[in-house]
Amino acid sequence: MQKISSPNLSPKSVPGPQSPFFRGHLREMQQDQLGLMLRLRERYGDLVRFRAFGSVFLYVCFDPQGIDHILRVNAQNYHKGSSLQRLTPLLGRENLFLQEGASWLRERRLAQPAFHRQRIAGLTTMMTDSALAMLQRWQAYEQHQQAFDLSTEMMRLTLHIVTKALFNVDVEVEASAVGQAFNIALEHLNHDLNALVPFPLWIPTASNREYTRALTLLNTVVARIIQERRGSQEDRGDLLSMFLLARDEETGEFMNDQQLRDEVMTMVFAGHETTANALTWAWYLLAEHPQVEQRLQQELSQVLGGRVPTVADLPLLPYTRMILDETLRLYPPAPGVIRHVLDDDEIAGYHIPKGSEIAMYQYVTHRHPDLWEQPDQFDPERFLPERSAGRPRFAYFPFGGGPRMCIGNSFALTEAQLILATVAQTYEVRVVPEPLVTLRPRNGMQVTLQRRR
Repeated sequence: MQKISSPNLSPKSVPGPQSPFFRGHLREMQQDQLGLMLRLRERYGDLVRFRAFGSVFLYVCFDPQGIDHILRVNAQNYHKGSSLQRLTPLLGRENLFLQEGASWLRERRLAQPAFHRQRIAGLTTMMTDSALAMLQRWQAYEQHQQAFDLSTEMMRLTLHIVTKALFNVDVEVEASAVGQAFNIALEHLNHDLNALVPFPLWIPTASNREYTRALTLLNTVVARIIQERRGSQEDRGDLLSMFLLARDEETGEFMNDQQLRDEVMTMVFAGHETTANALTWAWYLLAEHPQVEQRLQQELSQVLGGRVPTVADLPLLPYTRMILDETLRLYPPAPGVIRHVLDDDEIAGYHIPKGSEIAMYQYVTHRHPDLWEQPDQFDPERFLPERSAGRPRFAYFPFGGGPRMCIGNSFALTEAQLILATVAQTYEVRVVPEPLVTLRPRNGMQVTLQRRR
């Protein structure tokens, strides 16, 4: 693309397709949003404007330099898209994900110590213990050569880890119900975010009633844990203790119960499904590429020799990490992000008007043929230092970027690398052929196990 701004030239109009006034591209977005974005980039370039529906237009930027401008250089002009406010029944309003401006900065400062490297390192034994407990359950699947849903197992594992990290308590009694409640909430939100006009929660549709029951359960569990912890005033070394002890530097105030509830719900929401999906796709890609799996096994044998990995081992397992990086390139946790434009701006000589919405799709930029050689191929070694040199900063941004980069990215990557190293030393995962859809397997991912020789 051209330079971000061209002050001596009149800004150009952003190119894009023509479409009927009312229908726009809404149906295509609902049926195959990522496929539509790939086609738009290929035909119109790295900055596109198209009619979503009616008089609503959407701008999309696929170029790393433009993405850098939106997410980092001029981030104060680009706030979270209004459509994300549909998440407030689940996440609340007082959380890092949805807040803006001074209130967001305050919450970020309060939450940041909870994700310090040393704090995460103190949680790694719990992560591997959780993976080992899962492997014990898997022995029955192995003995009977029984197929099972891998995505469900990964969801169960990551939910256990994130709740243990947050609360330092086992919620096994409620784990099944909590997991099911989160799945119901996520399905409802996915539908709402893709709907032209979603039904308000006060309309008693079957979906709304089910969603409301799920929210009630989640709120009850989280409120109980917060109240028990406030009553004990005990520092258990978990993330909730950090939130309870965090004090605003300017006012000296602590987080209130609503802030705690919203941050906890956001952490479970952000740290549960996303890591589980990444791990599910990693196993799928390894099963499809036996040469990569063999290289992984060699690294694990040389470094670990069958023992459980620790946080000190992670720098010694670069290929394991590259497998995860490449998985996140092909199947990023969030396939796209959207921002609301506060004031008129200019990107690459094109006018971006105030009040518009502009989206960036990791899924598409991660497959940009000008940025990645053979972009659809699974090739972990593309993340070797010598092959990464010169790659634009935002050619790869699975966790976003700039000041709003995901605060839990180090937690997620540490967790995923430890789980991959722990499980791969015991089992090879074999995928039962099933129809798949982009980013999330249709009806889960059925697999069988083969003990590693």
